[in-house]
Amino acid sequence: MNYMDRIEINPRVCNGKPIIKGTRIPIAVILDQIAEGNTWEDVLAGYPELTIDDIKSALHYARLFIEHSDFETVNA
Repeated sequence: MNYMDRIEINPRVCNGKPIIKGTRIPIAVILDQIAEGNTWEDVLAGYPELTIDDIKSALHYARLFIEHSDFETVNA
């Protein structure tokens, strides 16, 4: 499965933030839910229009974004 097919970036939808295609749910919302300790089942219960593949797509997108970003370390 190509998880990127489930992601949409459109400047007219949610100010161009990446969302799950066919919804107005930003990827960041899904990642925040998981980061706060919610299970995938919790996320799905809170957003019944999502599927497990949508959550996987959000995680895959985040991984790709990190892999293609340059971060600078700060030595304190």
